[in-house]
Amino acid sequence: MIRQIVETRYSVKTSAVITFISIVSSVALPQLFHMIGAASGLGTAVGAAFLPMHIPVILAGLLSGCAAGSICGLFAPLVSFALSGMPTPQLLPFMMVELVGYGFAAGMLSRSSLPVIVKVLITQAAGRLLRAAAVLGAVYILGAGNIDISQVWSIIPQGLCGILLQLIFIPLFMYRLENSHE
Repeated sequence: MIRQIVETRYSVKTSAVITFISIVSSVALPQLFHMIGAASGLGTAVGAAFLPMHIPVILAGLLSGCAAGSICGLFAPLVSFALSGMPTPQLLPFMMVELVGYGFAAGMLSRSSLPVIVKVLITQAAGRLLRAAAVLGAVYILGAGNIDISQVWSIIPQGLCGILLQLIFIPLFMYRLENSHE
C-alpha cells in the first residue's frame, strides 16, 4: 500500500504531473486568498498571513522528491508574477529562494522515516533560513539599500497562521493520501 505510493512517487510521469499541479495550485491558491482579503478589506495581508503558495511546494517535494519540489519552488513565484504581478518585484527573488528551499528540503526528507509533521517543521526552518540568508546577503554583500533588514524577523510572526496551517494540513493530506490506497 504505502510501498506502492513510494514506488510511483518517483516515476517521471508522476513527478511531472505533481509538479505541474503544484505550480498551478501555487498560483491559484494565493489568488483565492487575495480575493478573500479584498472582500474582507484586509487586502494582501491574508495571503501574507496564510502563506498559501508554500503548501503545494512542500507537498511537491514530499510526494516527488527534490527535483519536483525545487522546480515547483522556482517556477511557482515566477508564473504567479507573470500572471498577476505578485509577489512584488522586490520580494520575488527572496520568495524564489525560500520556495526552492522548501521544495528541496521536503524532497530530501521525503524518503525518511520521520513523522510528516517533523518533516514539515524541518522544511519550514530550512526555507526560512534560506530566505533570511538571501535578505542578509542582499543587504550586506550586494549593498541593497532598499531592503529593510527587519524583513528577516518580521516574516515569522506575519506568517504564523500559515505556518500553523502547514503543520495541520500537510500531515493530514499525506495521511489521507497514504491511507486512500488501502
